[in-house]
Amino acid sequence: MAGTPRLRPPRRRQPRGRARRSVLLTALTGVVALYALVPLVWLLISATKTQQGLSGSFGLWFDGDLALWDNVRQTFTYQDGVFGRWLLNTLLYVVVGAGGATFLAVLGGYALAKFQFPGKRAVLAVVIGAVAVPTTALAVPTFLMFSRIGLTDTPWAVIIPSLISPFGLYLMWVFATEAIPTELMEAARIDGASELRTFFQVALPLLAPGTVTVLLFTTVATWNNYFLPLIMLKDPDWYPLTLGLDAWNKQAATAGGEAVFNLVVTGSLLTIVPLIAAFLLLQRYWQSGLSAGSVKE
Repeated sequence: MAGTPRLRPPRRRQPRGRARRSVLLTALTGVVALYALVPLVWLLISATKTQQGLSGSFGLWFDGDLALWDNVRQTFTYQDGVFGRWLLNTLLYVVVGAGGATFLAVLGGYALAKFQFPGKRAVLAVVIGAVAVPTTALAVPTFLMFSRIGLTDTPWAVIIPSLISPFGLYLMWVFATEAIPTELMEAARIDGASELRTFFQVALPLLAPGTVTVLLFTTVATWNNYFLPLIMLKDPDWYPLTLGLDAWNKQAATAGGEAVFNLVVTGSLLTIVPLIAAFLLLQRYWQSGLSAGSVKE
């Protein structure tokens, strides 16, 4: 009827508990952000100070003299430019060690996910068990083994252990299980593709997000590796950045040593720049579902 008033549905009120949880989550996120960003802000500000300014000014504010470029120049020229040698050593360990670990993890994860072979369950159990073993527990046995074969104090003492990444292998195994449709592999084999061609042209593009993830994990682990080079290397010419900056930091505690804390801080800032650049350049490859729609059901 025209005169009958329309009844509006009652408005749903948002539960008060949800609003409280949202505010709490925002507060916790802010605390975590401060915890992560304050050290970076301190590092950036401290890199602009001289040696005297580090001890004579507030940590989270600039000193009167901005000495960032002078600190960068001194960092690369101090002790005949050994910082540049340490940077090249770190790049060598990352490119060969982390790159090799990623490639082996992709191969192993693909094989464990898509092939059946005797002893597969035992291999999976070993991989999962290796993930739970801390790397520091293997440092001393690794050193004894490498000292027996005469590889200590050489780059191979850092590169070879870095080639093994149980977590990367486990991650690629889980990712390859879902990312590569078995029907797609069978279609490639029916078309006459060999196993190598199937892997490189069919499987590898689908594994790109997992590969980039493993590459970033292994890169960060190798770049920040400290304990393994500490026990393996004695020659400063083969030090990575972590060990070299620690040697500069300990100079002040030695008899007749020179305090160069401004160079240590500046070197630490320069050390994290490549990692930040790697994350920014590779983040667009962090995609999922590349195989969606490739197989008709």
